[in-house]
Amino acid sequence: PPQTCGRLAVALRYAYGSQQLVVRVLRALDLPAPAAGGPPDPYVKIYLLPDRKKKFQTRVRPRSPHPAFEETFAFGVPFAELPARRLHFAVYHFDRFARHDLLGQVVLDDLLQAAEGGGEVPLWRDILRASGEKAELGEVNFSLCYLPTAGRLTVTVIRAANLRAMDLTGFS
Repeated sequence: PPQTCGRLAVALRYAYGSQQLVVRVLRALDLPAPAAGGPPDPYVKIYLLPDRKKKFQTRVRPRSPHPAFEETFAFGVPFAELPARRLHFAVYHFDRFARHDLLGQVVLDDLLQAAEGGGEVPLWRDILRASGEKAELGEVNFSLCYLPTAGRLTVTVIRAANLRAMDLTGFS
């Protein structure tokens, strides 16, 4: 069974007039510490599956294993498509100097039933620990400096570590 790493509360309602699925990200509880240690700086990305064309993101809640987000987002989706859709919530730790850590995720099925509460009933779901399914390509830290008077962008590579060897096509 997948490992859990906290809980996420959301609320859904369907706005028939505007044909929008309205998603409220309410709060999370018991988020784990990031790999670097210390309390997490969490935020949530929300995708409407299967196409993932539109994405929303909450604000970062600094140093909070129990963040209250209280943010609302709307996905334009016809009512007839709701049974074939799912919502994907990815909970991340914000890191200013490295790749943001994916702490865990929630996939919400049966959006019709979930939206029946009219946006007032919190739906609590276990956050499933992220599996390391993405290919690790390494890390590159860089700095950008734009000089508007000269119309110049300077890119400085500060550090590169654990880069994977690749050929020109990028596939090996």
